[in-house]
Amino acid sequence: MLNRIFPEHFGNHYRGHRFALWLFSPLTFVNMAIALVAIFRKDGGAQSADGIPLDTFVAGGAETVIGIVAILGLAKLFLGLFSVLALVRYRSMIPLMYVVVVAEQLGRKGIGLMKPIAHIGTPTGGFVNLAIITLSIVGLVLSLRGKGYLPTPK
Repeated sequence: MLNRIFPEHFGNHYRGHRFALWLFSPLTFVNMAIALVAIFRKDGGAQSADGIPLDTFVAGGAETVIGIVAILGLAKLFLGLFSVLALVRYRSMIPLMYVVVVAEQLGRKGIGLMKPIAHIGTPTGGFVNLAIITLSIVGLVLSLRGKGYLPTPK
């Protein structure tokens, strides 16, 4: 199983289920769009998507939160660029990239449970993240299965 996630060489030969490859493209697009919103939107999506009550913060506090969201968006953008690289040139990396995306999403959820953030209303970003996590887990499982993998000798 690990040799499917960490092959000896990264190349353009993808061996997993074809649907996982097709699912990876829109997931990459959505993750990069979220990253760009975090970087370029005035509130970084903190209030509009995540429901963080920025208008109740002092001026410096709101600016700090927006800055941190933008920095996290830059990290997510680089993850998206590596995903695009995997799609275009190194398709054998796709199972590894699914692992990274799932770990990043579950890590965010875990940190959110350990350090809860006050929200106003029901943030829409939570539904999007739940869909991303679910589809990424499905994609990971499918990328590790497929007719292109040979059975391991006993």
